[in-house]
Amino acid sequence: MKVTKFSGELVLFDKEKLQHSLRKSGADENAVFQVMHEIDKQLYEGIPTKKIYKLAFQLLKNFSNSHAARYNLRSAVQALGPAGFYFEKFVAKLFELEGYQTQTNLILDGKCISHEVDVLLKKGNVVSMIECKFHGNQDAKSDVKVPLYILSRFNDLKEKEFSVFNANYQIEHCWIVTNNRFTDDAIKFAICSNLNLLSWDYPKGNSLRNKIDSAQIYPVTCLTTLSQLEKDKLLMQELITVKDLINKSEWLSKIGLSKNRIKNILKEANQLCNVIH
Repeated sequence: MKVTKFSGELVLFDKEKLQHSLRKSGADENAVFQVMHEIDKQLYEGIPTKKIYKLAFQLLKNFSNSHAARYNLRSAVQALGPAGFYFEKFVAKLFELEGYQTQTNLILDGKCISHEVDVLLKKGNVVSMIECKFHGNQDAKSDVKVPLYILSRFNDLKEKEFSVFNANYQIEHCWIVTNNRFTDDAIKFAICSNLNLLSWDYPKGNSLRNKIDSAQIYPVTCLTTLSQLEKDKLLMQELITVKDLINKSEWLSKIGLSKNRIKNILKEANQLCNVIH
């Protein structure tokens, strides 16, 4: 059985990969079995993977909103666009949970020209910069031109001192973070140039997906009990993560939601952040 990827490419249907994704959502074996059984009945040659994904998401919602929310995680991160401004905020929050101080959206004058820096990090006396490469298409990859370009910006900045984090520091390291993937050449060049990469699946064991699950810091866009308009309203109030929403739940009533809906939204939010891996 072949399926059609987002790019239009035909590939063999990987049943085990889908089962793994369902288990990663927190679903038990009974739920995984029932979802797979239902999907098996609706498969046909060339079915779009997008359709399989949507069907699995809807079936998971019958068992648990929070499981569906975790299954929807990659799309939820993608929904932090379209420009990626909220993705940059989300990345900063991830690093804060690892003990970094952060500053976002800075304009810094390099040796030659000024540069917009997405995120600055500080741990101890070491300051690093992060450039975020956001993609609205799941099949898009960051190729070698991305680290080539960002390395040139880093080189223009690293020799100067900047007044950041209440003192003067040089930028010593550079990260490139994407919500999708890097090509093999991009990874090779970054390793050779001492650039740090973070993508949906790289580095293995400590990828963006791993960091999100480990910290249980999910974007508010993954909540299935909120409409897209409601998510947009919360993002505009800097409520980027589900934990932000739990801590400032009064905003749910401020955007006009009923007590009953607020109860259901907070139930999903708390289940999502306390899911047992």
